[in-house]
Amino acid sequence: MGKNQHVVIEDDRWVVKEEGAATPVATFKTQGQAWERAKAIARRERSEAVLHGKDGRIRERNTYGHDPRGTKG
Repeated sequence: MGKNQHVVIEDDRWVVKEEGAATPVATFKTQGQAWERAKAIARRERSEAVLHGKDGRIRERNTYGHDPRGTKG
């Protein structure tokens, strides 16, 4: 299973960051564009995509691969 992908805001741009990485994988003007890229990477890596709001709190997460919760959704 690959590393989780996080969508966060940095300097008024939305970035996709691999968990634990210092530099972004990709940078976008909109949160929606970054979220789509993060989900695509997570599907390929069989990991999790995590969407953070402007306040840094998690807004949404999608798991692709092993889901430790054991429930659908």
